[in-house]
Amino acid sequence: MPDTPHKPLWLNRTVLGVGLTSLFSDWSHETATAILPTFLAFIGAGPAWLGAIEGIADGLSSFTKLASGHYTDKLKHRKPLALIGYIFTALATASFAFASHAYHVLFARVAAWFGRGFRSPAKKALLAADVPPGAYGRAFGFERFMDTVGAIAGPLTALWLLEATHRSYRNVFLWTLLPGLVAVASFWLLVRERPFEPKPRPSFLHGLRALPVPFRRLLVGVGVFGAGDFSHSLLILYASRSLASTHGLARAASIAVGLYTLHNVFYAGSAYISGWLSDHVPSRKAVLAAGYALAGFTAILLCSGTHSLWLLVLIFALAGIYVGTEEALEDSLAAELVPREQHGMAFGTLAAVNAIGDFVSSILVGFFWSAFNSQIAFTTSAILFFAGTALILRLRTHP
Repeated sequence: MPDTPHKPLWLNRTVLGVGLTSLFSDWSHETATAILPTFLAFIGAGPAWLGAIEGIADGLSSFTKLASGHYTDKLKHRKPLALIGYIFTALATASFAFASHAYHVLFARVAAWFGRGFRSPAKKALLAADVPPGAYGRAFGFERFMDTVGAIAGPLTALWLLEATHRSYRNVFLWTLLPGLVAVASFWLLVRERPFEPKPRPSFLHGLRALPVPFRRLLVGVGVFGAGDFSHSLLILYASRSLASTHGLARAASIAVGLYTLHNVFYAGSAYISGWLSDHVPSRKAVLAAGYALAGFTAILLCSGTHSLWLLVLIFALAGIYVGTEEALEDSLAAELVPREQHGMAFGTLAAVNAIGDFVSSILVGFFWSAFNSQIAFTTSAILFFAGTALILRLRTHP
């Protein structure tokens, strides 16, 4: 059979290289993210600042992702673009060590996410170009799995370094430079480029209009869901506040970081499992819709305002499952709906829609939480999650 020799090739050096790069890069910035809420509290900033920092950084990065996606499809060599982005993110994340005010953290986070946006479409286009379409779910799921292994290592490293450095946040931030630079080396040494002949496009708007209609409808569902998909660093704050009355502030903060590590374990497993499942079922959209619906159920649980450690364990586990499913399936479904010569634009546009959703949701949830309470904030998220589920179920992925 002519296809048989190609079946195992989805796990090749490019897939492994992108996976290792994601692992070390996420290890770097998740180490910083795990201590960011308590660091902000240490310098006198509250949940509104946290929501603003995450939301503004994600929102501004959307413009970078759009521009990078358009530019990527015009380049013969996409790899240097991604490398520059990884270098920029590593340096900016380490610069948190020099922050003394909340706006310093904001500037550093914006810079780090600028690098992230710059590299994202090129990285995903390189990955999609080196695997068969029938393995998109596994390839993108593996990349998300490796990314989340780094996200598991990050909070654990943060806990260890806080103890080893006598709770020196600045030393922890400086340490993030090491895995960040290992990510750069992994991408440079392992990821390869397939021959690619870019098609000339007269304008950015022409590139947007040329994207297939089913993909544009996918973007609507992703955007509605994303408007409720708050930064999961808010979960750390939620757990810290919920547990403070029974465990004390310091102990509650450590437990919250541990819960976030659990969240990332489930995130890692669900990313690959959902990707594998989507390669073996008739419709990828059903798996994505299930992940979106699970997000709605998780938000309902958050509305309870629980102080139970065991319910928080369940909440963090479910949050990890839905975000792993969401990220792996959005990318693989986009790769399936769009021709390869438009992958850069497609991934850039998808990332931009997600970034705008992150901006809206983080600002919205942070504001509602500060102005009213967490129940109103997470009820808003639940409504948007279920609306996004309905839109994905209505999506027509085949003519």
